[in-house]
Amino acid sequence: MKTQTRVGAGLLMGLILGVMLSVSFGVVADRKEAAQAVPLEELRAFTDVYMRIKRNYVDEVEDSDLLQNAIRGMVSGLDPHSTFLSSDEFSELQIGTQGEFGGLGLEVGMEDGFVKVISPIDDTPASRAGMQAGDLIIRLDDTPVKGMTLNEAVNKMRGPRGSDITLTVVREGREAPFEVEITRDTIRVQSVRSEMLEPGFGYLRVTTFQSRTAQMLVEEARKLQKESGGLKGLVLDLRNNPGGILNGAVGVSDAFLNDGLIVYTEGRVKDSQFRYTASPGDVLNGAPMVVLVNAGSASASEIVAGALQDHERAIIMGSSTFGKGSVQTILPLEKGQALKLTTARYYTPAGRSIQADGIEPDIKLEQITLAESGEPSVRPITEAQLNRHLRGADRDAEDEDRVEARESLAQRDYQLYEALNMLKGLDILQARR
Repeated sequence: MKTQTRVGAGLLMGLILGVMLSVSFGVVADRKEAAQAVPLEELRAFTDVYMRIKRNYVDEVEDSDLLQNAIRGMVSGLDPHSTFLSSDEFSELQIGTQGEFGGLGLEVGMEDGFVKVISPIDDTPASRAGMQAGDLIIRLDDTPVKGMTLNEAVNKMRGPRGSDITLTVVREGREAPFEVEITRDTIRVQSVRSEMLEPGFGYLRVTTFQSRTAQMLVEEARKLQKESGGLKGLVLDLRNNPGGILNGAVGVSDAFLNDGLIVYTEGRVKDSQFRYTASPGDVLNGAPMVVLVNAGSASASEIVAGALQDHERAIIMGSSTFGKGSVQTILPLEKGQALKLTTARYYTPAGRSIQADGIEPDIKLEQITLAESGEPSVRPITEAQLNRHLRGADRDAEDEDRVEARESLAQRDYQLYEALNMLKGLDILQARR
């Protein structure tokens, strides 16, 4: 066994030295690239560690496992979003961009060795269980997360539909960790939904950016236009939207812009530098917009919010966004594997980097309830609430229904209620000009 170990390690060292010599003398696939200095000492240290593991580790380890773990460690050490994908993981990623996958309905990353929730996806087991953006998951059933890779944690959270998993969660504002039991389900994400908030004022919710999101948004916006006879204003809700496909974000932004830059990227290589511009045509015909964002709005969501803000096309309302302004490129490898590698940074039309800064809303508004905002939890009784009250001379039953609907909206979603009020104010000002 020892002889085999020495031969294997010697062969590995020989291969590494062969690559080193090839690169040192400039014998590379792309001869346009200059030969780069090779970290000889670091490669010797790698070989030394490899040999010691093969010789001294308590259990025998396959060469393929050691090398694959080395690759994973090398990539995961770059940033939270670069990762090595096995063939199964690559396949699941491709399925996920089409809007259907198995699991809990969480967009997650790693922070300090724990799984951090970037955003729960609407109408999924995770969102119904009360998971929130910013939650740290420290245990999956009885297994501590510390020491797991992100892929290992995600795989453990996945499972057959109907099976349960208990997450131990740390949340800011809570003194102690608490448990959340969630039943797994097949996650089918309908990335766009719409409704009329009041006559003339529409609502579009984008939960994630998929390959057909822009097309679906335009279709829903046209339905609202037709239903209202021409919208006076629209709320675009990007809260807790973890992002997705870049082309989806570009298409959604383009739907509301007539011209100009939407987003551009900058990276070290020419292939990672792109500029995306809007084409003529605004699906709202210039009607006012309010975009709702929060800390769960990331990546593609921030591209849309930044573009509409820089072009002064919409008022951005809510709280600061997540700040994921990096571009990940999927580089296919052999055997169905792939490398998801950060290759560039996003910039808004005005040249602002989204990375680590996020998008600051024009109007900051936290998600609160009426009671928390200082409103009394029990409203004073008015004449209109008395049984058999006389209706006002200029007030009909439909007016009263609208008032009750607005009160219900305020209790259900205070930020959306304020966004609607903002649109109504803009419409009043425009009408008075």
